[in-house]
Amino acid sequence: MRRTAPLLALCAALAGLSAAAAGCGAPDTDPPPAPAGLTAQASSSTTVHVMWDAAAERDGVRSYQVFEAGRMVRELPAGKTMADITGLAPQTGYAFTVRARDAAGNLSGAGPEVRATTPAAKAEDLRAPTAPATATARATGPRAAWVAWSAATDDTGVTAYDVYQGGVRIHSTGPGESGTALSGLQPDTVYTFTVRARDGADNSSPDSPAVDVTTPPASGGGPGTAPGGFTATASPGTVTLGWSAPDTGRETSEYELYVNGRPTTVIQFGTGAVPSGRAEHRITVTEPAGTVWAVKLRARLPDGKWGAFSAERTVTLVT
Repeated sequence: MRRTAPLLALCAALAGLSAAAAGCGAPDTDPPPAPAGLTAQASSSTTVHVMWDAAAERDGVRSYQVFEAGRMVRELPAGKTMADITGLAPQTGYAFTVRARDAAGNLSGAGPEVRATTPAAKAEDLRAPTAPATATARATGPRAAWVAWSAATDDTGVTAYDVYQGGVRIHSTGPGESGTALSGLQPDTVYTFTVRARDGADNSSPDSPAVDVTTPPASGGGPGTAPGGFTATASPGTVTLGWSAPDTGRETSEYELYVNGRPTTVIQFGTGAVPSGRAEHRITVTEPAGTVWAVKLRARLPDGKWGAFSAERTVTLVT
């Protein structure tokens, strides 16, 4: 039997009992399942992008190992499910497998092998593709979404499309695709996605228009807790934020503001000053013009916890 974290905690709690009575005497020797959903896509003449599905929490996976022709080329923590394998040769076929390792050091089987062939090297290419002109997205469940985009163009040809969330690449797909399914999301959460096209020299396009997706709460999870319709507008010396309060059943008077991924201040509305509809808050800024802020916020819920984040907005300061 796999000894998951809850079982190990129980074992510790029952340390005063006999090992036989507690069922905790034997070490964990069961390997986790092999990672599923493995894909490999050549994204340049020297790079292959490898992705796989995240393991279930019950499997206790702590890291993944990526192998090429039986040789380990990358090891990543359990939160990462993709890797760019670089330094490859042009016009060469490669075979990849991925194995999972648990906290006890047990290593899974390799699972099915996937192959990718790098394209031929081309003359120096410094021109990036055009940005996808349009993008759309919709939630397909509490932990999944579908993102679609229009085709980009490039002088040497688009080789991949990359999906970004909050400035971080979370998914890649082939040049012939115009949409992709995303998994591993969190329920009751607002995500802001953009798409970039990439060519064979790894030049990335500008972002597509940003699209917001709010995943529904999980079954029995109640209404959403993220502030809605979040906006951020720069004017000389000021950034103005606007949003709608989440439906918590009570007035929401406290919000935590994040700038560039870090908490910066708590916005509080005093008694009698809590907006009944759309809320607004102005921030005085002293940073130089051209400074870029990525801003988002979350509400203090009636139970005292922080709710889900709003969509993230990028704003360029002006003075």
